[in-house]
Amino acid sequence: MGDPRKLKRKYETPRKQWDSDRISTESKLVTEYGLKNIRELWVTLAELKKFRHESRRLLSVGEGGVEESKKILGKLSRLGVGTNVDTLDKILTLDVRDFLERRLQTRVLKRGLARTAKQARQLIVHGFVSVNGRKVTSPSYIVPVELEATIAYFKPISIEVVREQKGAKKPVKAEAAPQAEAAAAPAEAKE
Repeated sequence: MGDPRKLKRKYETPRKQWDSDRISTESKLVTEYGLKNIRELWVTLAELKKFRHESRRLLSVGEGGVEESKKILGKLSRLGVGTNVDTLDKILTLDVRDFLERRLQTRVLKRGLARTAKQARQLIVHGFVSVNGRKVTSPSYIVPVELEATIAYFKPISIEVVREQKGAKKPVKAEAAPQAEAAAAPAEAKE
């Protein structure tokens, strides 16, 4: 059977741990896109870094990398990352926001299936969202352009905003009170 494989990190930690500018921009992105923590942002940055590294490598090869560049450009266009990425030079201009916009969590929010980014994440994790008729429970799923129109609810749900004052008791349903009185009446009759 062998030992279980050792999982590798999908992200790299920053070289300078306590850079206030980096921390403030990362925390703004985390709150804007409703990410669970900064590690999710670092995973996205690692994906961006892979595409940039590969495009730099293919630019240095010259004419020999034309076929490989078509594969990378095709993948980015299928994923819908960036608006008009048609050359290797434009891959270098991509930003982390381009990748964050393609996450399922962001797409659910943009389609109006959730009111906030946190609510979109909760709906996805709890299995209320489907892509192309299949339940997807990963908020970081990158939605391809052709499947974006198929994002819908997997099972019916009603999203209502309920605002109550702090310290106030929850209102008793009108139906619950008569049933409680009716159940109490036969008990008194038996005694």
